[in-house]
Amino acid sequence: MFGDLTTSLGKIFDKLTSVGYLREEDVEKALREIRIALLEADVALPVVKEFTKLVKERAVGEKVVQSVSPGQMVIKIVQNCLEEILTLENHELDLSTTPPAVILIAGLQGSGKTTTTAKIAHKLKKEGKKVYLASLDVYRPAAQEQLLTLAQQIEVDCLPIEAAKKPLDITKKALKEAKFYDVLLLDTAGRLHVDAELMKELQQVKKLANPIETLLVADSITGQDAVTIAQEFDKSISLTGIILTRVDSDARGGAALSMSYITKCPIKFLGVGEKISDLENFYPDRIASRILDMGDVVSLVEKAAEIIDKEETEELMKKVEKGRFDLDMLANQMKSMKKMGGISSIMKMIPGIGKLTKNMNSNEMDDSVINKQLAIICSMTKEEKRNPKILNASRKIRIANGSATRAQDINKLVKQFLQMQKMAKKFGKMDKESLMQGGLDKLLQGHENKF
Repeated sequence: MFGDLTTSLGKIFDKLTSVGYLREEDVEKALREIRIALLEADVALPVVKEFTKLVKERAVGEKVVQSVSPGQMVIKIVQNCLEEILTLENHELDLSTTPPAVILIAGLQGSGKTTTTAKIAHKLKKEGKKVYLASLDVYRPAAQEQLLTLAQQIEVDCLPIEAAKKPLDITKKALKEAKFYDVLLLDTAGRLHVDAELMKELQQVKKLANPIETLLVADSITGQDAVTIAQEFDKSISLTGIILTRVDSDARGGAALSMSYITKCPIKFLGVGEKISDLENFYPDRIASRILDMGDVVSLVEKAAEIIDKEETEELMKKVEKGRFDLDMLANQMKSMKKMGGISSIMKMIPGIGKLTKNMNSNEMDDSVINKQLAIICSMTKEEKRNPKILNASRKIRIANGSATRAQDINKLVKQFLQMQKMAKKFGKMDKESLMQGGLDKLLQGHENKF
């Protein structure tokens, strides 16, 4: 998400020339292009007007700090304004009530409510909460079965299938069954915001359940209609928050900038993938950085800390310090990358990657590269993994047949590995004092163009 918007804004900032002050005509020209970029990204017109007004007020006449270009200054101003537009109170989930804290999940058909309900349950469980799930969807075939299956996967209790009962009756039973739980998540049926009868039913469910959080699950590819949808749901059931799904898609991103600002409902979570663990907290400053191609290193570090085993990492560092680095160790690092969402997911969080990826082959961003290289390593013997220099033509043919790859793929992997192994050995020869004195920088010099 935000890919097109990021590219458009990057081009605008690149056009700004070096001057002592940001002249009004410079800002006006940039704002015209920013306005077009936002509208093309499906940002609602009222949000575009407010945003450009904020930027203009702060940018005109702004003195440029020494060694900071006008382009950089405008980027900082735009980032601050983006954060302001996106920031509301209570982006965190509110569970400050007598248990069980009831969370009502609503949204359009096909927006991903059921999967999102399971994702929230999984997240809360990891935080030490005792969670109970209940599906009130008696209209979509197998909807209750889907939630029950997901609940079993994440080992969370769920109300048994109640296909013959009405949503209000299921709600009553769920409230009774969840008496000794910390959180009760109610997954409601998908409905159109223009369906008066189903919206009335949703109002009745809310009145009975008295939820502390009423969350709208919205598909990020909805476009301009997202604002109308959010407004209608908010008018009917008074939303307390929004969850955006399919954020990992090619959506233009306007929904994120529009829904929250227009309805004054904070975005609580972002669905960033299909896995149950693919749910992120919403942080306005981090999203603003991603939009401006400044990366999101904090989220990347948090994801790494959550997934990568600390003991394994320490063991790896000990081996590297001794100059030992083999293909098994490389395979383990690749598996960790896959757990973090793969190459494309990680790359999106790295500052400046937007411009870099324009010059990269799409295959270099394809996660299938990792799968191919893992298949090659898995087809090797222990001796070959320890010392790939022994790979002759017949061995490569055997590995290629076993991994469904070509000899060229094996040669490429071995070449990259030997370069990494060489660096690891140099790293191992350096003591900690030399590293503190900048030895690592010297080590990396001359190698930066090899990867």
